[in-house]
Amino acid sequence: PGRHTIKNMAVFKCILSALVLATAAAIEPVILGKAGDFAILAKTGISTVPASAITGHIGVSPIAASAITGFNLVKDSSDKFSTSSQITGHAYASDYASPTPSEMTTAISAMETAYNDAAVRALTNGASSLNVKAGLIAGETFKAGVYNWGSDISISSDIYIKGSSTDNFIFQTTGNVIVGSGAKVILVADDTNNGKPKASNIVWQVAGFVDAGTTSH
Repeated sequence: PGRHTIKNMAVFKCILSALVLATAAAIEPVILGKAGDFAILAKTGISTVPASAITGHIGVSPIAASAITGFNLVKDSSDKFSTSSQITGHAYASDYASPTPSEMTTAISAMETAYNDAAVRALTNGASSLNVKAGLIAGETFKAGVYNWGSDISISSDIYIKGSSTDNFIFQTTGNVIVGSGAKVILVADDTNNGKPKASNIVWQVAGFVDAGTTSH
């Protein structure tokens, strides 16, 4: 897939990881609400350098569809959404026909609620969950818990998220998340025989932007 960037505040269902020494305490999931209907949801824009491959819907609000760039959007005859060969799903924006504007407002409100919830979650492993590897987390393995960085997070090569299907992961950063070309986030089952971590249980609370390089996944 090509490079795509999500600007400004957004909550993402993603998969990432970092090495910790202590066992993380169980944490409650972040409730995404209607924001969970989107693979990418942003307030100020989504851009790509073709070709990307995004599974799910994307959307922007309160900004207009013109802030979704690089996707060669084709508007549906209903004027309620657009399609793109790079998206398995639809693209929505606040300036499309009803009921899309109100639905986008609801989704953005849910995103903000989830973002604020994730932002105030306390670290679950103390200092070992703070500024792991100074944000240079290539090759690291993350177990369930809450992690925080006061810097950009760079993923230049594969990382791992290890746990079960019921584990929750929250990654907080005051900076940006930059994923290198070809880097992958790999889900790994732990020893509980309860499946692998689920993408829906992994939340990135990112104050800046997310930049995913070509062929990253």
